[in-house]
Amino acid sequence: MAHPSRPHRPQHASAPPPTGRRALLRGAAGFALAAGIAGASAGAALARPASRKPSARDVDYPEAEWVPAAGGNYTGGDRPSDYPVEFVVIHVTQETYKNTLDIFQNPDKQVSAHYVTRSADGHVAQLVREKDIAWHAGNWDYNTRSIGIEHEGWIEEPDKWFTDALYSASAALTADICARHGIPVDRRYIIGHNEVPGADHTDPGPGWDWARYMELVQAASR
Repeated sequence: MAHPSRPHRPQHASAPPPTGRRALLRGAAGFALAAGIAGASAGAALARPASRKPSARDVDYPEAEWVPAAGGNYTGGDRPSDYPVEFVVIHVTQETYKNTLDIFQNPDKQVSAHYVTRSADGHVAQLVREKDIAWHAGNWDYNTRSIGIEHEGWIEEPDKWFTDALYSASAALTADICARHGIPVDRRYIIGHNEVPGADHTDPGPGWDWARYMELVQAASR
């Protein structure tokens, strides 16, 4: 098991830097595996507020449901004015979809991603606006310049969790992000969490079908 990484808030932040992303997501039970966002126990997760109908003001991706993360779990920004958006980072939750939303809405966790994609049907939730900086990459420089997409599942069970619906919905989302931010549809810019410099995470894991995923993103980009 690798050492936990930090969400890497800016050095000038007044609050003390949050503890490791992976450690926080273990929750009180501390039993989840170390990969994408290692999980919190179901008992430790907080119940999320009822979602409301999204509006154009809330969501950047029209197909997404707005389920806002706790305000203390990300850094407000004005991207791309203050930082260019140059990467899409692919994560796997190592937790259920619902518990992942609960974790990102728990202000004690100090962790977030911009989007979470559900395995069963490809439903997409947006938790952080793209102009803001989600704490997902474990590298502050990459946090400032990327959009993070979490995918429900466990890297040890790719055949169970990485469904056709999940791949298709995520690929459409990534294509839309790339089009709006001028990101090349290329593996140099669409990367796994394990490819972030300094990363100690292994997601999306060897079972993530990159060739298939990139074909879907390219098809959705046409």
